[in-house]
Amino acid sequence: MSHVGVPRGTVRKRRSLALLTAGVLTIPALAGCSSDSEETSRVVPQDIAPAARDRVADGSTVNWAVDAMPTTLNAFQADADSATTKITGALLPTLFPMDAAGHPKLNPDYLESAKIIEREPKQVVLYKLNQQAVWSDGREIGAPDFVAQWRALSGKDSAFWTARNAGYERIEKIERGSDDLQVRVTFAKPYADWRSLFSPLYPKEITGSPDTFNDGARTALKNTAGPFQLKGVDKAKGTVTLVRSPRWWGEKAKLDSLVFRVVAPKDRTKALADGTVHVTDIDAATANRIALALRDGSGGQPLTHGPGADLTPAAALRSWALAHGSDEKQAEIAQAAREANRKAVVAYGAEQKALRGYAVRKSLEPAYTQLALNGESGPLADDRVRRAVARALDRQELAETVLKPLGLPAKPLGSHLALAGQPGYKDGSGALGDQNTKEAQALLADAGWTQGGAAEKPKDTKAGSEAEKKDAEKKEGEEKEEGAEKAGTTEKAEKSEKAGKADADEKKTDKTEAEEEAEKKKAEEKADKDADEDAEKADRAAVGSDESAASRAEGLYIVGQDDKPGAGPARSAATHVLAPSRDAAAQSIALLRQAGAVSGDSAAAKVTAQDKQPGGAAGAYAPVGTAAPAPASVKGPLGKDGKTLTLRFVLPSGPGSQSLRGVGDRIAAMLEKIGIGTEITKVPDESYFKDHIASGDYDLALYSWPATAYPATDGRPIYAKPEPATDGSLLVEQNYTRVGTDHIDQLFDQAVAELDEKASRELMKQADARIWAAAGSIPLFQRPQLVAVDKKLSNVGAFGFAAPRYQDIGFTDRQAAGSPADRKK
Repeated sequence: MSHVGVPRGTVRKRRSLALLTAGVLTIPALAGCSSDSEETSRVVPQDIAPAARDRVADGSTVNWAVDAMPTTLNAFQADADSATTKITGALLPTLFPMDAAGHPKLNPDYLESAKIIEREPKQVVLYKLNQQAVWSDGREIGAPDFVAQWRALSGKDSAFWTARNAGYERIEKIERGSDDLQVRVTFAKPYADWRSLFSPLYPKEITGSPDTFNDGARTALKNTAGPFQLKGVDKAKGTVTLVRSPRWWGEKAKLDSLVFRVVAPKDRTKALADGTVHVTDIDAATANRIALALRDGSGGQPLTHGPGADLTPAAALRSWALAHGSDEKQAEIAQAAREANRKAVVAYGAEQKALRGYAVRKSLEPAYTQLALNGESGPLADDRVRRAVARALDRQELAETVLKPLGLPAKPLGSHLALAGQPGYKDGSGALGDQNTKEAQALLADAGWTQGGAAEKPKDTKAGSEAEKKDAEKKEGEEKEEGAEKAGTTEKAEKSEKAGKADADEKKTDKTEAEEEAEKKKAEEKADKDADEDAEKADRAAVGSDESAASRAEGLYIVGQDDKPGAGPARSAATHVLAPSRDAAAQSIALLRQAGAVSGDSAAAKVTAQDKQPGGAAGAYAPVGTAAPAPASVKGPLGKDGKTLTLRFVLPSGPGSQSLRGVGDRIAAMLEKIGIGTEITKVPDESYFKDHIASGDYDLALYSWPATAYPATDGRPIYAKPEPATDGSLLVEQNYTRVGTDHIDQLFDQAVAELDEKASRELMKQADARIWAAAGSIPLFQRPQLVAVDKKLSNVGAFGFAAPRYQDIGFTDRQAAGSPADRKK
């Protein structure tokens, strides 16, 4: 079994588990080449019912539903989750929260400024703190807090149980600046994502010792520095209660208290109707019920949905007849059923009436759903099969399946490392190619998967078995002949035998010399032929040498050629050419044209269709001339060596995962069209990730990753090439597809050390294109974000990229605010 985690205290780079759980463990409820311009205009706005603070009443309490009690309040521990993130966001400093466009923005509540003041000989960042920023005990936030957190998270002291150390291990020292409000951080190695550090920032009382870091911060935070402070954690009631902080120096929180309350997803409709929660994430079914409640209004018309709504007049008459019939037993059963249905209708109607008090806030969540292809073993270990799966997908259809019914933009996602609207986003899916059934079939044919392959017997592994059989028969005949010759008793026979042998030996010698001469000549001819073929391949690779040389200088790459032994001489990073096949040098110039379209190389993009080699379609991934079977001829799964091409597709079975299962069914149908069978296995939500995704017990799976403002740091462990562990197993970090290359790792390493933001983003685009080409994970769509919110609440709902401003949340209806606290202000 593969290692999917690392021991606490290691310095291995990992995304925080708070992000993991937000994007993977909670299972709610994307392609052609793009232009060279960054696509930053398609941000889906947040939906939070914004209101100016003077319109928001002071006082009252808001109940916010969470999936479970946080197991820890230390965001840097391995079991931190989405509840940890929500709670610490209201209690602790976040120096650079994400804004509505998905990039980090300086938080003036904590910082006056923060910038790189030196690049050579070492990177130095100077933080100037807000003069009013203090912890809840009155101590000012300063360099000692930065130092303590650095030492706890640097990975040098294994006594600290940490889940992520990325960036902190690059720090050389932290010093006080010219005064107590300045913190000077010097890096031993350049770090582009320095803004990701010290968020959240914990007080030195927590990070200063292993005991308080490991255990003390799990259930209590006595010292905080946010608009709220922690009042208490009640595991029995399933609540975490925050109250307004009297030490907060910024704009005062509008609410008296904010309660995070555990409500299971299946119980949220009832919790809304009962009024026990004001804010909760919901699935599409609950959103539809709220929409129906608002549509139906209070007109008093009978409901056309809910219990009994599908009862036909004939069925109703039959039920009445049974309830009033002469058969007492049947009548009793029918009467009980009618009474139960009556109560259900009344309860449903009451819930619908209560749901009219809520609005559904909609946006796109900062996370995306992907199809993961486990490349560790089996058919998907072959990159051609993975690419065939990817080329079979209609990602536009899949996006529309989930997003269109919700009224959200339904566009496939084009990047693994940024979402549409974020700085640096670019659709890199062209490195893999559009949906194309014929090319997908050609890839499978090239990989040896054929229509009759399932009926074939496995190939004999003993090479030359027929020749060995003939050699044995010949040897047996010679032994018999030799025995007969020895049986001769006369001298004449012996002389005759000797003479015959001499003649035979002479003839054999002559024959051997002739054969050797012929073989020598044949070998020379073969060598000449091989040399000609090599030259021909080199000529084909150099077609359009002026243009291709220019394109190679742009840093294009060879799809499928990464880290394969025997793939030819090593190429430098600046001389890679995109040719999506195993024999890249023999590909048509049309593939270079595709590379130009992906990379922006105008010279390569100008290649015309007449320059294509015969037998090769533009963008084909199988070698030129590989024939694809006609679509109509594909009946059932393909096969090879007596085995069918069937993939195990693992999906969650919980009530909140209907949408995900619907996407899985559509993917299975798409794969069936190219001859790939799927065996869908549904497993409980609680074991889906840990027991199947993380452990590698799947071929295909659907799960999500959250977005980040720091892809060079947070993306590397997700796409890093797995490494063999000392015990022979595979150390995968967070790369649960087990697909990676050395070059992808190198691009991440270069980007994280590149202090020029534009250059760093370009490196990330190159890495993304290579991740697409490896076809280990196929982004499908950005996840929908549906939040039910009390209609009287403002500044809360579907936040999209942006972090909440907890101090602005409140009721615009002053009667709803309820509490007289702080009305004197």
